[in-house]
Amino acid sequence: MKFIDEATIKIYAGDGGNGIATFRREKYEPMGGPSGGDGGRGGSVFFEADQNLNTLVDYRYTRTLKAQRGENGRSAECYGAKGEDLILRVPVGTVISDKATGDSYADLSHHGDRALLAKGGKGGLGNIHFKSSINRAPRQCTKGEPGEEFELYLELKVLADVGLLGMPNAGKSTFIRSVSAAKPKVADYPFTTLHPNLGVVRVGENQSFVIADIPGLIEGASEGAGLGHQFLRHLARTTILLHLVDIAPFDPSVNPVDEARAIVNELKKYDELLYQKPRWLILNKIDMVEDVADKVKAFVKSFGWSGPVYSISAIKGVGCKELTYDIMTFIEENKKIQNEIVISE
Repeated sequence: MKFIDEATIKIYAGDGGNGIATFRREKYEPMGGPSGGDGGRGGSVFFEADQNLNTLVDYRYTRTLKAQRGENGRSAECYGAKGEDLILRVPVGTVISDKATGDSYADLSHHGDRALLAKGGKGGLGNIHFKSSINRAPRQCTKGEPGEEFELYLELKVLADVGLLGMPNAGKSTFIRSVSAAKPKVADYPFTTLHPNLGVVRVGENQSFVIADIPGLIEGASEGAGLGHQFLRHLARTTILLHLVDIAPFDPSVNPVDEARAIVNELKKYDELLYQKPRWLILNKIDMVEDVADKVKAFVKSFGWSGPVYSISAIKGVGCKELTYDIMTFIEENKKIQNEIVISE
């Protein structure tokens, strides 16, 4: 299935049914009064997060969605039936905003979260509501109100604790295959990853975290080079970013330090908040270099890095287990800090 992480749709809540003006026509009731019932309320449009979905593909090809209209009122004081609500199911992590203004309406980040986006119109009044002591035979009735309508932008931001960042062929897909059960495509050419992949990393019996692998960035991604930087949105919810760098590039003319700086620059251009997230430097493919310690020390000095540094070989699993343990510890400590902040507030 093609991975679709954004869509633009128009939604229409149902219009209210019309009220009617009728009179009782019963035997032995020659002066029967008004009996026109109200129209039913139109159906509303709801969005609901469903953990069984992982793409917005259903909304890429169906752009217009309408809830049911309310029925018109009937005689004998019968009210029209309410229009059926329209419930649109989307993947967990979907953000819904106004297409024109960009205002955010809902962030469905948990399974079962539901948001009302468009209310159905009220039903019109039948003539039974207009009866009075001076108007025994009212012929007035009102039409139903129109339902709300919106043009919405749906954006899927995958839910993951850890995000992988790096150039194409830095070894991100190999790493996620090494530490989780996910099996993204791996090949010896760039851009083998064309859509985000999620993997669950189990550290202990009751300890696990979710890691997200997104397509690689290249210099100029903010201007549309390569696959662009649109997939960076999937790192917005992560707790920590792992910046993977190929320390032994196949092309000897490629400078790993320059590539690492290019990634950081693209990250900063895209979103300052994402740039400020905790970020660890992961030097991959150490199995292909000699004097690993000297190579790592020289890279860190040239790159000007002062944060955490890990040396791994994703394809052979060297250093991966220790890295996942440290990530788990960091995530748990971060959750404790966040909980303390919530309690104090």
